[in-house]
Amino acid sequence: MAQTSRPETLLDYFKNAARSKKPDLMVSKEDGQWKPVSADEFARRTRSLAAGLTSIGIDRGDRVCIIANNRPEWAIADFAVLSQAAITVPIFTTFLAPQVEHVFRDSGAKAVFAAGPEMKKVLEVRQRCPDLQYVIALDSPVPSAPGVIAYSDLLNRGSQSALADSQAFEERISGIGGDAFATIIYTSGTTGEPKGAVLTHKNFVTNIETSCEAYGFDSSMVALSFLPLAHVFERTTDYLYFRTAMTVAYAESIEKLGENFLEVKPHFFAAVPRVYEKVLARIQAAVENAPPIRQKIFAWSTKVGKERINLLEKKQPIPGLLEFKYKIADKLVFGKIRARLGGRFQFAISGGAPLARDVAEFFWAAGIKIYEGFGLTETSPVLTANAPEAWRLGTVGKPIAGVSIKIAEDGEILAKGPNIMKGYWGKKDETDRVFTKDGWFMTGDIGAFDSDGFLTITDRKKELLVTAYGKNVAPAPIEGALKTIRYVGTAVLIGDRKKFLSALLSPNFEALEGWARSHGIDFKSKEELIRNPKVKALYQQAIDIVNGDEPSERRIKAFTLLPNELTIDGGELTPTLKLKRRVITQKYAKEIDAMYAGIEEKGDAFSIESV
Repeated sequence: MAQTSRPETLLDYFKNAARSKKPDLMVSKEDGQWKPVSADEFARRTRSLAAGLTSIGIDRGDRVCIIANNRPEWAIADFAVLSQAAITVPIFTTFLAPQVEHVFRDSGAKAVFAAGPEMKKVLEVRQRCPDLQYVIALDSPVPSAPGVIAYSDLLNRGSQSALADSQAFEERISGIGGDAFATIIYTSGTTGEPKGAVLTHKNFVTNIETSCEAYGFDSSMVALSFLPLAHVFERTTDYLYFRTAMTVAYAESIEKLGENFLEVKPHFFAAVPRVYEKVLARIQAAVENAPPIRQKIFAWSTKVGKERINLLEKKQPIPGLLEFKYKIADKLVFGKIRARLGGRFQFAISGGAPLARDVAEFFWAAGIKIYEGFGLTETSPVLTANAPEAWRLGTVGKPIAGVSIKIAEDGEILAKGPNIMKGYWGKKDETDRVFTKDGWFMTGDIGAFDSDGFLTITDRKKELLVTAYGKNVAPAPIEGALKTIRYVGTAVLIGDRKKFLSALLSPNFEALEGWARSHGIDFKSKEELIRNPKVKALYQQAIDIVNGDEPSERRIKAFTLLPNELTIDGGELTPTLKLKRRVITQKYAKEIDAMYAGIEEKGDAFSIESV
């Protein structure tokens, strides 16, 4: 649905969705069934909840947190808070209780919407958060504690007020402008304590309008939402859905994505690179366990698909014979892969971290278009993006309309635009440190433009490893190369202030166990498996491939296999699956020390006894 006028605030998106008359504006699974929320019901609940918030004293400038899984109530609570001219503060459900407490205390939150298991964290810390007056329980049973209110009760209370004064809602939102604070989003904290980035309505709206113009979204589409709404990437994407009155289906969980794709049949979704990497790893593992003839067909189809997509990328004509081969490959392989996405898939967007070219190339070859972009929490989030009219694999695209990008002398990417945050909540010094004297936002990422204006991200500025010999090494490209090996789940490059590079490798155990069985390797545990000499030799081959003809300072000369995956719960990954290098190096200090203890430099990589 087209906008009747140029939107100025996120509440214009609410109004657009509310008047769309769509019978299935939002859908979610309840008791095993996908249940819709119509546009009319969405509007009624939001208005009622807004009145309910008024009844408990939520007013202009108050901070209200949301800690819950993706669901219709998340969006309704968000719009209800915004309609009060209040500020939404999302919290990742993976945050531990001390992190939740930090957000409450730092933001001065007055109320919080909490669901399911997250309620326990909230109740554990609330007594140490003097500003937190109300806890709104989205699920039953509702804890019996002072200040805890059932969402349904607040909705019913507000419904009566909304009916009594139908104009109060419209009058309140009419006084909210584009420069009003919309949200405080706390960064994941890969390098330290999370900071709250303050984003305005205008920050979001300018980003979303540009995206709609670039990708051609419309109200007939269905989107699947599964990245956490606490993250700016999914949050902005969700606003885009309401802007166009698309149907947004909230996935049950990451674990049930496969089922949800087949049930919802989405046209579109957004994901971080790790999701695409895992999908590709599963495809490769399935092929490896398939009969030899199917393996040959897959390899041939992949080769044909990549030849075709490389020509398309260069805007060169496709020879007739190659197109004929591709139709066969599509029928035998690629069409079946797309069918697993529900059969209506059109395109996806990748963000949050660089997507390896090999991964992107495979999906594009299979007819699964993934447009990669670049941005940060502080930039609402998009700075650059690939789009249907201009794309190049292995890059994060060109600057979006209204955004200016330049590369500093040290390689850091600097940005200006209407989507740049106002600053960090209550942290002027921290804010000043991320802006140059002439107002450019310092992204902390290292990158470069190619001759056609496409930007490539090479690393994080603060994550550059400086070896004992003073050589700067960017870990991300090497880790990305390691992750293209199907038996590698997560790779962490080590080498800061060390004589040589080493790596911690968390195997893709699904692929590794399949390989082991096919090679007659018996094992009773993951620990026993990774200690097997044949397994070590397998990973040595992977290291050799990545090392290639790299110079000495960029060659991995030792590695350790870990008996476990790196996880959010384990503290090694952020909620958006980025490495917490400081945590990892501390947690595995013993294993890292063992890789360097008494070892002289060698020309080839070698493995240390697996932990």
